[in-house]
Amino acid sequence: MSSRVVKSVDVSELLVSVKRPPLYILIPALLVALCMLIPLVYLFLRAGQAQPDQLLELVFRPRNFQLLLNTLSLTGGVLLICTFLSLPLAWLVTRTDIAAKRLLTILAVVPLAVPGYVMAYALLGVGGNMGVLNQLFGIRVNNISGYWGAVWALSLYTFPYIFLNVRAALLGLDSSLEESAQSLGYSKSMVFLKIILPHLLPALLAGYMVVGLYVLGDFGAVALMRYEAFSYAIFTQYSGAFDRIYAAWLSIMLLALAASFLVVEALILKRKRLASVGSGVTRPARLFELGKASPIAWLYIVGVLGTSIGLPVAMLSYWLLIAPPDISIFWQVPWTFLRSATAAAPAAILAAALALPICYLSVRYPSRLTSMIERSTYIGYALPPLTLALAMVFFSLQTAYFFYQTLGLLIVTWTLATLALAMGPIRSAIMQTRANTEEAAYALGYSPAATFYHVMFPRLRRGILAALALVFLFCMKELPITFLLAPTGYSTLAVTVFSRTSEGMMAEAAPFAAAIVIFSSLSVGMVLNREKIKGSR
Repeated sequence: MSSRVVKSVDVSELLVSVKRPPLYILIPALLVALCMLIPLVYLFLRAGQAQPDQLLELVFRPRNFQLLLNTLSLTGGVLLICTFLSLPLAWLVTRTDIAAKRLLTILAVVPLAVPGYVMAYALLGVGGNMGVLNQLFGIRVNNISGYWGAVWALSLYTFPYIFLNVRAALLGLDSSLEESAQSLGYSKSMVFLKIILPHLLPALLAGYMVVGLYVLGDFGAVALMRYEAFSYAIFTQYSGAFDRIYAAWLSIMLLALAASFLVVEALILKRKRLASVGSGVTRPARLFELGKASPIAWLYIVGVLGTSIGLPVAMLSYWLLIAPPDISIFWQVPWTFLRSATAAAPAAILAAALALPICYLSVRYPSRLTSMIERSTYIGYALPPLTLALAMVFFSLQTAYFFYQTLGLLIVTWTLATLALAMGPIRSAIMQTRANTEEAAYALGYSPAATFYHVMFPRLRRGILAALALVFLFCMKELPITFLLAPTGYSTLAVTVFSRTSEGMMAEAAPFAAAIVIFSSLSVGMVLNREKIKGSR
């Protein structure tokens, strides 16, 4: 009897998965997918307004080649520094007997709470006549700006992405592979090059992809450091020269560069197999005893964490405690926070609401159509932020002029940019809910709306709340889209920090930067909670 019940449940779940999705779910999902195409369509429409002779001049300008070199140089420099910061740190907390591994792992993720433009603010506050070193110790050093300023600001913020990937790969690596290589006479350096490094390649590439795409789309740190990369050129071309056709082509070039990163990663990992083919379970690696090298390891750790965490904290402490701004500036912080939340909250609600039917469709009714709909949601997340913002400007000017320079346009664009982010927790919650619970409700006479409210929603509540929190936190510290689309006079925490820092008003920017860092710490806490980071074995 029990076997028949199990069999009937399996059959019912199979029937649910292959039957056609209801229109009240399919139509909203299709509309969302079409909306995701709007930025691409209007970006190419605007770029297509160039005349043939003008098109050749726009595409083959010598400045474009220089921007390409600058952007690739910036990305390469950031990836190199991030590798230097993250790879040894991940090895120390997974393969050595160093103490306080759990604490070190948590501290290595904390820099994610300091956005790139806040890290740039901290670096700019060190040098110059008004810098902290000159004010406190009479030591005048040149401002950290330009290429190296942008490289270090972005590296100190993004290296935890690579650290988390490499750490997970090291924890999952079968130590028997290393032991076999050593038994064949391989030295430790050869084992690392021939065995460990190839197995770390997918993790490194995953981290490189996240960091690389972020660097391509970053505007705050690059603009504060006055470095001519594609993102900075797009903004100056749009806001200063008012040549929007050229700005559209620069955006397309940046989009093509981002797409090439994805293609290169796919080609490198094509047909690569790294799983062990032997029998048995994976054995943890034997920990390396640091011994006399322990002081060197701790010096490295203190240097990395002291720079990435201590530097911004020290700069903010100086401007807040030793050289504080006028008290009226502090009173502006809560109002600016509320102003940021006024736009972030509806964007989070809208993103979660739009993600819900797509997630339900992709989990309960898998097909090529639903797969295409699901993949379309990643367009907004993959587009460089300034490219997305510029495309929405073109859309509003050509189709809905009443939407231009409104808070609604900012909210919609934030929603498009974060829809993929909202889908993760909701999709996981739906996958963990058995389909036969809905069938049972239908059999008892519940309508689809009542079934969702009484059966599905209680099980999806935690996933929806997680999606709301992720999108809300993202929007609260987002800069490029906000800077380009926010209504005139509408200033968020991120825009306030950027504007005052670019004008050299370091003390006036400090309270707002501190608010961002404190609030962003909530997102880091969420990451740590979701990933359940534990100490090494």
